[in-house]
Amino acid sequence: MQDTSGAQPIQTDALVIGAGPAGLFQVFQLGLQGIRCHVVDALPHVGGQCAQLYGDKPIYDIPGIPVCTGHELVQLLQRQVAPMDAQLHLSQQVAQLQRMDDGRWLAQTSQGLELHARSVFIAAGVGAFVPKALKVPGVERLAAGQLHYHPADLDMVRGRTAIVHGGDEEAVAAAIACADRAQTTCLLYRRDAFQASAPLLERLQELRDSGAIRVVIGQITQLHADSGLLRAVQWMDGEGQEHELAAQQLVVCLGISPRLGPVAEWGLAMERKQLLVNPATQATDAPGIYAIGDIVSYPGKHKLILCGFHEATMAAFAAAEYLQGEKPLLQYTTTSARLHAILGVSHPDA
Repeated sequence: MQDTSGAQPIQTDALVIGAGPAGLFQVFQLGLQGIRCHVVDALPHVGGQCAQLYGDKPIYDIPGIPVCTGHELVQLLQRQVAPMDAQLHLSQQVAQLQRMDDGRWLAQTSQGLELHARSVFIAAGVGAFVPKALKVPGVERLAAGQLHYHPADLDMVRGRTAIVHGGDEEAVAAAIACADRAQTTCLLYRRDAFQASAPLLERLQELRDSGAIRVVIGQITQLHADSGLLRAVQWMDGEGQEHELAAQQLVVCLGISPRLGPVAEWGLAMERKQLLVNPATQATDAPGIYAIGDIVSYPGKHKLILCGFHEATMAAFAAAEYLQGEKPLLQYTTTSARLHAILGVSHPDA
């Protein structure tokens, strides 16, 4: 899966909003119906809260898998959906969604991507996960490309003076990665206690001892820039004294938080910040729009991953009938040559 966004609007039969476990399984179920789709997610990687909030914690209630971590579940789902060749558009939100004159849905993202979709599947969990922003004077004066929130790629620090701000595993991993690329690397956090796995903490200590990473204990109070170019980060120590650190690139890893965001503005029926759906089809009150996972509400709804998987299946069958004009034939992956072809596996009778 890769991002193929371009200047022209993307035409697609299905748009999936959210790339958590439910969204990924929605891609799989749509693929079994012969429906290819595009996927938009606010995070720079797939997995949603399953990967972001409990990636290393054990999960025990996935059918057929006695135990797996959040990361392991996401990896398995990625393998499962690979044959569906869905196109990913990460690090962006669907900011606007409105019906077009021909009945399709126009979706515009925060990065300027425009999609024309015949059907839409909202799998946004408890909302889009967005990075916690750095709110200090001087942020607004920075030109683009110098302040980065939870970046998936750190090549922009190569040969530069880099500061990583944060204290969790992602911040520690970012600092370690910067040490191999940046001219100098500083890890700045409010206390000298980092939440990360033992191997990462051991590596961080090695780099601290060698001088490859400088750890500074304090809080950022201001950014200084010349003509939009980051020059220095001002920070305060525990005694209230202000200091400056030279900086050309600033990587901020302060965690993420869910926000319902633009979904509430799309005119869909909601109750207590959840979308109302028909549990038989997962259809919202708007034609061609379906919703699954933690963002939906209906009598008897339970917020469990396995329930999201069931809802994705119901939504895919309903959408196939909506898009194709007839009820799809129920086929089984154990025996269907058509499904085997979609999955790229050999038919047992071949």
